[in-house]
Amino acid sequence: MIFNNNHYHKLLLLITITLLLLLLIVPVIKGSIHEYRKELFTPQSNAFLFHGGSEGLFASKHFNQTNNSNSNLNNNNNNININDSVTLTSPIEGKSFIRFESVTFKRTDDSAKIQNEMQSKTGLVEAIIFEVKDTERIGGNFLKGDSHVFCCTPKLAADGSCTVGEVIIKKDDDNPQWPKRIQTFFAGKEAEAKMTPQSIEINKTGMYYLFFMYCDPQLKGTTISGRTVWRNPDGYLSGKMVPLMTFYGVMSLAYLVLGLGWFLRFVQFWKNLMQLHSHISSIIALGMCEMALWYFDYSNLSATGSRPFGITVWAVTISAVKKTLSRLLLLVVSMGYGVVRPTLGGVTSKVLILGAVYFVASEALELVEHLGNINDFSGKTKLYLVLPVAFLDSWFILWIFSSLSKTLEKLQMRRSIAKLEVYRKFTNALALFVLLSIAWIGYELYFNATDPVSELWRIYWIIPAFWSLLAYSLLVVICILWAPSRNPTRYAYGGDTGDDYDEEAISLTTGVKVEGGEIGMVVERKEKKGLGSTDHLIGLTEDLAEDKRE
Repeated sequence: MIFNNNHYHKLLLLITITLLLLLLIVPVIKGSIHEYRKELFTPQSNAFLFHGGSEGLFASKHFNQTNNSNSNLNNNNNNININDSVTLTSPIEGKSFIRFESVTFKRTDDSAKIQNEMQSKTGLVEAIIFEVKDTERIGGNFLKGDSHVFCCTPKLAADGSCTVGEVIIKKDDDNPQWPKRIQTFFAGKEAEAKMTPQSIEINKTGMYYLFFMYCDPQLKGTTISGRTVWRNPDGYLSGKMVPLMTFYGVMSLAYLVLGLGWFLRFVQFWKNLMQLHSHISSIIALGMCEMALWYFDYSNLSATGSRPFGITVWAVTISAVKKTLSRLLLLVVSMGYGVVRPTLGGVTSKVLILGAVYFVASEALELVEHLGNINDFSGKTKLYLVLPVAFLDSWFILWIFSSLSKTLEKLQMRRSIAKLEVYRKFTNALALFVLLSIAWIGYELYFNATDPVSELWRIYWIIPAFWSLLAYSLLVVICILWAPSRNPTRYAYGGDTGDDYDEEAISLTTGVKVEGGEIGMVVERKEKKGLGSTDHLIGLTEDLAEDKRE
């Protein structure tokens, strides 16, 4: 065995404690429901704003009939046209919308006390909804000389460009109702203002942003509570994630096909199996479970708007376990476990520690990323969680190729041609996958740098899909190279019996073509007696010395 029972128990205990601690700090799963819990507004230029959410939304499959006839009723009014809203009781099938539920603004007591109780409007907070391509229409970007302001100033109001105290918005000539503005006023000395519950229908596909903003400095310290619900025509799944659900379904079938093929070989040659085959089988099973759980997780999110806690945690955990075991499998194979060495020797504890640390880092990243709201994962937080995983992946790669180099040297020294050929193919394949990974990381960095506001949200799904496809392809390569066969000893560790030598090695070292028969047997015996007693003994001595050093 690679790891004894004591090692397994320690690793299992560490994984359990880590999972429990991480679950305590993870927020409630809400998927496409963006919740606000007394959030503060951030000063920006001459305004105060709060980012309420952003998601890719597809256009509704059928629109409200009243929109076309009444679209121009309020063109001269910045307030929202009620005909662009979907009533809370109307059917939602085939509709795409953003719904405001129980959104409440609360200003400070000091701000409320200084107001005139007889005034009906003593403070204004606006909800601004716009498509990413209309970003330049928000604020003074389209005005000469005042491109850095968001709120209308008396000077701009004198020119008739806007209304004092409101956010500057330039309406789209082709669609005068957008960008959308929804106003909520404080009354008298009241400390709270509740936004009217409503749903804004989306009739055009795009990446939409929601910002809550106010211009009055007296409202400083105002907080927002409540939530918004974002829905696509076919469900609550974000537009970025819709293709991923289909992808995970296809990958589940792909792992199933691979598993069936591997199982047939497993059964066919069950008497000639190595321990390595069992490890490969576990990776295939974990991959199948991972893809299936992600599919059901996304499917449930699309249907309900909330992620099922149990399925999501299981999917995240199995994903982290699979990633960890996959890397450990590559590492122990590279070390020649079961091929040039029967055990890992003194390096076992180091492998276990690296695996445990990687699991903790990967689990933390996956939990925070998938159990939070869709777009509430800040870049700073993500950086702190991604860096440890990236560092550990680099460590794995360096250790794997360093071990491969040593394993190839041992096989060359022992003239184990069959094993050497397998490891050369494995090394070439692994090098190709590493190069593809580096190239894709570069593309991913370029993608994120050139698309900071997610204009390319419709193809975003290929970023995570590539890594799943790459892992699957590498697993297929390993399954082909180490497939169960009638002669497992050809690739297995041969101990000190000289099994490392094969007929190919004999023919290459003696210059005699061996095709069987009496001559081949004589040559084989001579070579085993000569070379096997010297070179092979030297190889075993070096292995023992290396194990002691490790």
